Parts: sequence; C-alpha cells; structure tokens
Amino acid sequence: MSASVVRSRLFPAISGLLLLAASPAAAANDPTKIVGPNACAECHKLETEVWKGTHHFSTFRDLPRNKKAQEIAGKMGMRRIKAESLCLTCHFTSQTAKGRTEAVAGISCESCHSAGADWVKVHSSYSGKKKETESAAEARERWARAEAAGMIRPHNMYALAKNCYSCHVVPQEKLVNTGGHPAGSAFNLVAWSQGEIRHNLWHSGGKENRPADAGRKRIMFVVGTAVELETALRAVGKATERKAYAVAMARRAAVARAIMGKIAGALGSVPEAAQIVAAGNAAGLKLNNDAELSAAADKVAAATRQLAAKYDGSTFGAVDPMLPAADTYKGKPAR
Repeated sequence: MSASVVRSRLFPAISGLLLLAASPAAAANDPTKIVGPNACAECHKLETEVWKGTHHFSTFRDLPRNKKAQEIAGKMGMRRIKAESLCLTCHFTSQTAKGRTEAVAGISCESCHSAGADWVKVHSSYSGKKKETESAAEARERWARAEAAGMIRPHNMYALAKNCYSCHVVPQEKLVNTGGHPAGSAFNLVAWSQGEIRHNLWHSGGKENRPADAGRKRIMFVVGTAVELETALRAVGKATERKAYAVAMARRAAVARAIMGKIAGALGSVPEAAQIVAAGNAAGLKLNNDAELSAAADKVAAATRQLAAKYDGSTFGAVDPMLPAADTYKGKPAR
C-alpha cells in the first residue's frame, strides 16, 4: 500500500469544518498588531477577490452556523465560536481596536503572512520611491527588513509550511479527546496551495494566476512532508493519554516517516533528506517520551531549514511520481 493511500485512509477529508484549535503560529498573530484584510486589499485587489471565493474567507460566516462546530464548542464549554480563543486562532482573523478584540475576517492574509503592523508599510514602501525607480539592491534590503519585522514571504518555505501545519495538525489534545474535533486535516502543501487559495497574480500584473513551477512544487512537497513529521513528533510528545489524539498523531508521524523515507531514497545525493529521516526515526512514538520526541523534532527542523535554504527543487525530479496530481488539488484556483 502506498504512503499516499495510507494517508488518505488515516486522515479523511473534513467536510464543512476546518480546524478549531489554538496554534503556535496563529498565536503569534497578536491581535493588537493585526491590520486586517482591507489594508492588504488596497494594493492586492485581485488577490483579495480570489480569497473571497475560498473556504478561508467563508469560514467567517459558515463556521458559527456549522452543527459539528457547535457540537464541539459545546463539549469544550464554549458558547460563542467567534469569541473563544480556541476557535479564533485558527478559524478567524482577530483584531484589537479601542481595547476590544473581535473577529474581523475568516482565515485571511495575516493568518498566513503574520500580523502586519510591523511590516506592512515597509513591504509596500518601495524604499520611498516608485516601483519603477527602486533599485534591485533597495528592494532586497526592503524585503529583508519586512521579514525581520515578522513577514512570512512565500520564498521562506520552512516558515510557510510551519504556519500551515500549526493549524492543519491540531495542537491541543483535549480538543480532540473531549471535544471530538478531528485530529487534523488531510493536508498536503502542494495540493492545497495550488488549489482554490492560489493567488499568484502580482508578478503577472493580474494577467494570470500562475501555478507553481516544477521545482517549487518539489521543494514544497519535501519541506511539507518534513514539517508534517516534525509537527506530529511534537504532538505525540505532548500527548498524555492513550486516546484518539495520541493514536492519530502517532499514525500521522508514522505515515510522514514512511513518505520521508521514500523521498530520501529518491534524493540519494541530498544529505539533509537523510538527516531528516534519521532524526525522525530516532525516538519512539509512545507516551511519556516528550524529551526524546522533542529532541528528534528539533533535529528534523534544523535539517529541514538547511534543506529549504540550500535547494530550490530544480534538481529534485526524482520525487515527481510522489507529487499529488492536479485533479487532487483542494478546490480549483480562480482565473
């Protein structure tokens, strides 16, 4: 049985419900530093229109009405889905204004690129010039400052994947064991990024919503698998009971191990891939093993960051047979 088949059987797609969890990356989106999607829409009008056709957008309206979500919230002792932190961190964009924090949108720009107050003006300033007159060196320096201020840009594949998996793999045991929330979605960085949420319009001036090229899909797949392994290892380490959460996370880690092993085998000349496999297999998938599992996850993370910084996927053609086919993408992109 292929690893992809194992994955699909272990983690069926969640229909009508995303994730209802507190997440490390989402928690870093300080609501006092959220500028809101309208601030991004001033320049990114076409990207905003794409977003409005996605489940990321519609969760703002749909999730509070979803019966399964209401049932989970009830089991967790939460009365209002839009006013409880367990829901807000992954399903909504929350903003603090005049001392009051409230959900202002669904999963929006800052959910993925981080709270923008410290970087939004930097990234859009063109170094105080017009786009046409800013030099390449000035642009590089501007982007470096934006990233230093917290912006997650698409080229930072590790940070991008970490942010995605922080919600697509539930980081809280009680939410699953008590609330009955699914332990995670059948997430794949390639299939989801190239589906309905794809909004690669900026560099073509809005003429086309360009798909990722072959190299980028490969590096997304490899880094995404490694981050899934890292995330699942940490989750198993934090589990305290042999119940649904621990079992699901151990299975998820096992599947990620298997897929990563195939990747490393295909990319025999990439030492970082072998390092990820060795680190990922170094700790037992069992309860009360947090120290070893966290140490293993740290090593996976370090090797993954090195791999993401060193390669662009152009030489990773050997993983092409493992990539999700276009007909399995999560929805259809606009344009």
